[in-house]
Amino acid sequence: MSENIQRALLPQDSPQLTANASLQAALGLFQQYLRNEGKSENTVKAFSSDIRLLGKFLGIGQPIGQIGLKDLNDFLDWLLHERGVPCSPKSYARRVTTLKVFFGWLQDKGILAQDPAAGVIQKTARPRLPTLPTEAEIERALTITQAIREGNSDSRPDARPHVLLELLLQTGMKKSEIMNLVPYHIDQHDEENPYIFVRYANPNYRYKERKLPISPDWLEVLDEYLRQYEPRDTLFDCTARNLEYILTDVGEAAGLERGLLSFENLRWTAVLRDYRQNADPDDIRQKLGLSPVTWRETEKKLQKIADRQAELEGERATAAPAD
Repeated sequence: MSENIQRALLPQDSPQLTANASLQAALGLFQQYLRNEGKSENTVKAFSSDIRLLGKFLGIGQPIGQIGLKDLNDFLDWLLHERGVPCSPKSYARRVTTLKVFFGWLQDKGILAQDPAAGVIQKTARPRLPTLPTEAEIERALTITQAIREGNSDSRPDARPHVLLELLLQTGMKKSEIMNLVPYHIDQHDEENPYIFVRYANPNYRYKERKLPISPDWLEVLDEYLRQYEPRDTLFDCTARNLEYILTDVGEAAGLERGLLSFENLRWTAVLRDYRQNADPDDIRQKLGLSPVTWRETEKKLQKIADRQAELEGERATAAPAD
């Protein structure tokens, strides 16, 4: 197709766009196209947000002509299983639509010879249920962290892995909440009933603030950790990646499948324990810091996880390494 024809197919007064243009450059003309088509501002904002999210995954400078079907399918899988942010079926369906409209527009305008989104299947999003460690596997992990806590002739005592693992198992706090936790958020005035106050600086998230009980035994490990590390500001004065490495190393030392001991899995494990002990559903909701609306879907997911976990535990118990 000649350059004159390609230019004529673009909206009037728009700069020329080629297959070598970046997602960022294409997005501006795509927004203009949507407005010319009479789309509402909400639709323009939603579609634009979806393309920016694609840019976050691939790189906003990614040339549009180098994006293929595999890239788009990997992006959609990332949204569902790896991004760490819930993707509702409605949001997922809209994002698939965005990809089809965006790349279909690029092909219609002669900018792309082929539409990479044509092969993307519009399907209902079913979030994958997490595979959680069994109680036996958790005990093996705690045995490892306790040994690290005590130290040996080759290594000095280190309470950090144990204080972290117990904190996650008892509170179900999110990774971001763990990273923002400061020592004075731990209330020890009542030594028999201590608690952790989860706080948010952003007033929009004040509804997530809550008090979480913690065992008195954990305070003893905490004191050891504070003496060893002397954190200046936050409780864990390191990066989140460092804490992830700790969980990975503990899991491997305990003979667990790689990735089984993660922040997200331990959050689910904490509430699964409560669920199995017939805790009040509203108490579980508040422990997670969820609104009543969000809890409706989460409770259904928790029920499915409990059923699935019961089936898996028998299989893992058989495959567990001998002591």
